[in-house]
Amino acid sequence: MSSRAALRSDVEALAALDRRSASAGERQSAAWCARRLEEAGAEEVELRPFRYQHSFGLAHALHFAAAALGRLPAVAALAGFELDYSGRARPLRRLLPTGEGANVVGRIPSRGPRARTLVLVAHHDAAHTGLMWHPALAGAGGSESGRPSFAVLPELAMAAIAFGPRALRRPARLLLGLATALSLQVARGATVPGASDNATGVAALLALVQRLAAEPLEGVEVVALLTGAEESGMGGMAAWMRSDGARLDPGLTLLLGLDTLGAGEPMVASAEGPLWRVAYRAEDLDLADLGAAHAGLERPRRFRLGGWTDPVLARLAGQPAISLLSLRGDAFNDYHLPTDTPERVDWESVDACLALAAGTIRAWSQVTGN
Repeated sequence: MSSRAALRSDVEALAALDRRSASAGERQSAAWCARRLEEAGAEEVELRPFRYQHSFGLAHALHFAAAALGRLPAVAALAGFELDYSGRARPLRRLLPTGEGANVVGRIPSRGPRARTLVLVAHHDAAHTGLMWHPALAGAGGSESGRPSFAVLPELAMAAIAFGPRALRRPARLLLGLATALSLQVARGATVPGASDNATGVAALLALVQRLAAEPLEGVEVVALLTGAEESGMGGMAAWMRSDGARLDPGLTLLLGLDTLGAGEPMVASAEGPLWRVAYRAEDLDLADLGAAHAGLERPRRFRLGGWTDPVLARLAGQPAISLLSLRGDAFNDYHLPTDTPERVDWESVDACLALAAGTIRAWSQVTGN
């Protein structure tokens, strides 16, 4: 099977599953991922269960509704929302209903003694749809896009109630009411096929594992991490960071995330978050530039995301990380919509992102091996 055909086959297989976060469907997806990891040549493949919410919707709605109550509740809600949304701290989540999700972890031993660790990450769950994701509202929302994503508007409304003049409170409460309704609708929404977001990332990770298993890197152990519950708040990544991730030496590790690779132009996130941003290290972004040169590609675009991807939790923990994605213009194709199907994936984009990832791995292994 050719590389393109294998990528397409994996994307089609995953898109056929209802991969709702922390659900029976996600566990079915995890079992499929485990089988494919073993077929690709990974060793010690494990399913790692964890508990998390099916959706971010209820947690977000509670923050928005609380902020509408007055100045002090808005201060607390704004702080709590930022901590929750970014993954820094989630005390409210402990009180909300959970389901069982699953991460999948496999390894490729190094050639020779292990000196460094490369972690490849892609989430295998899929998002809920809803009016929130209408193209007029949704978007990557980076600073380069010329407009904020919808994600920043509820935070501005909370800030207006907490710190602004009385005249802003009524329009801010109206906006928070809309945000609450949209969040609750997403929590009840159907699961999208998630072909680009993120079956393409999983397929690319499997292709990289197959290559690296056939030709192991000198002194580099590769960890293949397929996370669950990313779409409901990076729950699987948080679970892994509390265990394996906490034991990694930042000076000897790189985490490379693959997410939404079928949209168009390859890009790397320079920072993430609508207001309280988390920046990626310049030296790690430079690795992606070297990777593009190795792959014969143009320097990847750097973009400040308005949302969050799994690698940001590694950055919060002080780990070197790169988040590789793709964009068409300033948005993701069919983002969290039922139209995110294999037929609408930009396969040239997937090929380019895979080549960029392989080149970045090569660049990192050469730079750190010297």
